[in-house]
Amino acid sequence: MEKREFDLVVVGGGSAGYAAARTGHERGMSVAIIDGAEELGGLCILKGCMPSKGLIESANRLRAMREARRFGLKCDNPRADERAVFARKSELIDDFASYRQEQLASDRFTLIRGYAAFASEDTLTVHPASQADFSQPIAITFRSCVLATGSQVFSLDLPGQDDVRILTSDDILELDNMPDELVVLGGGAIALEMACFYEGMGKQVHVIQRSSHVLTGTDREVAKEFAAAMRDRDGLTLYCDTQLEKFNRTEEGKSAVIFNHEGEKKCVEGDAILMALGRKPDISRLNLALAKITLNNSGHVDCDAGMSTSNPLVYAAGDVAGPYEVVHTAIEQGEIAAHNAAQSLGFTDGRDGDRQTICYRLKLLGIFTDPQIATVGLSEEDAQEQGIDYLAKSYPFNDHGKSMIHGADFGFVKMIAEKPTGKIIGASVIGPEAAELIHELVVAMHFEATVAEFIKIPHYHPTLSEIWTYPAEEILDFL
Repeated sequence: MEKREFDLVVVGGGSAGYAAARTGHERGMSVAIIDGAEELGGLCILKGCMPSKGLIESANRLRAMREARRFGLKCDNPRADERAVFARKSELIDDFASYRQEQLASDRFTLIRGYAAFASEDTLTVHPASQADFSQPIAITFRSCVLATGSQVFSLDLPGQDDVRILTSDDILELDNMPDELVVLGGGAIALEMACFYEGMGKQVHVIQRSSHVLTGTDREVAKEFAAAMRDRDGLTLYCDTQLEKFNRTEEGKSAVIFNHEGEKKCVEGDAILMALGRKPDISRLNLALAKITLNNSGHVDCDAGMSTSNPLVYAAGDVAGPYEVVHTAIEQGEIAAHNAAQSLGFTDGRDGDRQTICYRLKLLGIFTDPQIATVGLSEEDAQEQGIDYLAKSYPFNDHGKSMIHGADFGFVKMIAEKPTGKIIGASVIGPEAAELIHELVVAMHFEATVAEFIKIPHYHPTLSEIWTYPAEEILDFL
């Protein structure tokens, strides 16, 4: 068996993996990237953030055309060319992916196209993928390693599943012949973004959520407001607090879901069923036990704040490590993992050699539904669980000048401040441009601003962003 050695081996070439490899190279390490995926680029570029947002943008434009009469405009019978919508998405993704592929294949790294599995605590066996330029397994010994294998679709196994048309969150991004009626299983970000995409494209959508509310783990008031917005749409139905029972194919060839809801058995039919129940760490090929790497209760690779695993030579970053499966966090984790690996081996390159740790104080979430949702820091529920004395105040979009001009019917902003200091510890927004508006609070919280300091920041009138001054002023009145 061919043998190779590297200072740093990165398993996975997505956002976290590339960040780790780049950082390792900058520190002077010899770096190998192992990736056996059919197409290089990672989840965000190929199957996640970018393709979904490309599609959602088209749906948002079509929805705006349908609502044109509210603004005194005429746009009769707007419709979509579905093939053109998906072709635009594919063109964008090809551009993004080709750039990442060039980065991975640069002479800074050794790119190995194969699937890695641990053979021992410091050795990987790499089996060739279909794109590999080698035919026999390779043994790779490493001085340090970063696991960045990402995640894969989580699915249920229910009776009748083989009789109906099941789509995953990966599948649905590639369909250019969209089902006219879609049943969505799940109430998380992926499920709701795809539900809003289909509704925006003029399709009929049914959302079935197991929990009592959508967006489990998010601010309860935000989740409640979003459910109200969904139920206001003609093309959307929402069922919460359900228990799935089975699938069934109807005599007309429809795909049906049978479930219990509010003490009654119900059946919802569609042309296809989207199973959008989240994702799970992609660890099935790795043989983690041979490297003495343990998992935590959520099934992610167990890491400390420096991204170290139970094996002192191995770090983890991105979706495989959790706890927040978002790109900017994955990149930061990858950079920290590689920095700490370099520091442990003496590769400081004249830089600060101190061990780095990650902090989730500014945990940030954006969901590109309609209305959009975004949060940063602590929710009220988080503050209560941590025993923090706080004040939280909200202000609705439908009572704010620029928002009313914008046509916002639903949504609000909420600010949470610690007592008695007034330090801002969390914020949430559901409404127009939420994923953009949240960043003003991210900056404020980064600098540990108080509401008194925030109020001094000028806000131009009339703008959407000035709505933040209302909850801030109200909190200040109560401090």
